[in-house]
Amino acid sequence: MFEMNGIVYAGEPEKTIKVTDAKVTGRKMMLLTFSTGEQRVFDADELTGEVYGPLDDPAVFDDFKIDHGAVTWADGEIDCAPEYMYEHGYAYDGRAAV
Repeated sequence: MFEMNGIVYAGEPEKTIKVTDAKVTGRKMMLLTFSTGEQRVFDADELTGEVYGPLDDPAVFDDFKIDHGAVTWADGEIDCAPEYMYEHGYAYDGRAAV
C-alpha cells in the first residue's frame, strides 16, 4: 500500500522509466538505454501523425536530445514518452551489429 497526493492505493507504486542514452542506428531507428539498464531498438516509423512528419528528415531525426528522460526533437517541439518507446521497442542484447 502507498499514498500519493493524499490518496491511498493498494499494491506498489509503478516505477517511472526514463531514457538515459540514445543512439541513431539507421533511418528512423534508435538504440535506447533505459533507466532499468535495458537496451531496446526503437523504430520511429511507429510514430504516426502530422506532428511526427518532420522526423522523416534525417537532419531533424538525428538532432535529438534527452530531456527529463524523454527523447525530444526540434528544440522540444516533438517528443515521445519513454514508456511508449519501451513498449514498442525490441529487446537488444548487444550481440547483433547495430
